[in-house]
Amino acid sequence: MRDLKIPEQRHPEKARKPDNAQPKKPSWIRVKAPGGKGYAETARIMRDNKLTTVCEEAGCPNVGECWSQGHATMMIMGEVCTRACTFCNIATGKPPEDLDVFEPGRVADAVAKLGLNHVVITSVDRDDIEDGGAEHFAQTIRAVRHRSPDTTIEILTPDFIRCGPEALEKVVEARPDVFNHNLETVPGLYPEVRPGARYFHSLRLLQRVKELDPSMFTKSGIMVGLGEDRQSVIQVMEDMRAADIDFLTIGQYLQPTPKHHALDRFVTPEEFTSYEKAAYGKGFLMVSATPLTRSSYHAGDDFARLREARNRKLGIA
Repeated sequence: MRDLKIPEQRHPEKARKPDNAQPKKPSWIRVKAPGGKGYAETARIMRDNKLTTVCEEAGCPNVGECWSQGHATMMIMGEVCTRACTFCNIATGKPPEDLDVFEPGRVADAVAKLGLNHVVITSVDRDDIEDGGAEHFAQTIRAVRHRSPDTTIEILTPDFIRCGPEALEKVVEARPDVFNHNLETVPGLYPEVRPGARYFHSLRLLQRVKELDPSMFTKSGIMVGLGEDRQSVIQVMEDMRAADIDFLTIGQYLQPTPKHHALDRFVTPEEFTSYEKAAYGKGFLMVSATPLTRSSYHAGDDFARLREARNRKLGIA
């Protein structure tokens, strides 16, 4: 039995790789250690409902802030991913279990207990399942809608690259408020950063969401500090807008362990501000570009602003 707390067992495919140095973090990216009453209560609800969160599994630096406010990003379909992206801290390999048919109900119960106005639901990749877990996503969305009808739902999905078109259709038909799928990095770095994925497939996935439901908000994000240059980031913005993506997130890559992809550099806050300005100039409705930006960081507040931005564009008071 694997112990996922041990790095060598958590990432067996990386165990023999040479170590990459982990530079000291600059002052602008340091955060307080998690703790406090709100954090403990969120943790209790997650444990009581036997739920996994990407906050913990991916080692998010914002977990202390978000959990203290009762905000947690649910990660469904287990804690072992069938992909082995070189940037990611989620455990990799063959998932040891089938999908849990009771999980959608437990997620809905946790959302109700936390009193969330907005929830983000993500997952591991499950290439071992015929539809990639699309129906499980749909069931989870429906369960949350039934239990908490006023809660807005944001999903962060896999790319469904080995599935037929009906997989994406199942998820869109369940009517999440925001459909997010991260491109993660620039296309030139895909072979070394995201080897199991394809840049233009991920881009096309988001474009198809808009074709299936033009009213649905779409969102995507990338990390910087992996070795990209400014022009390649600007080109990703252009590609995203061509696919009619509404919301862009850009955050600093943080190397989880010495075995993960090497950190190229820490991008300065001024550069993030420049990226934000460029993205708004391209026509995105909403942009979050800061060193600590992550897909679900301040997602509820950002969704409210996203909706207001669309209403302004459409001339709706």
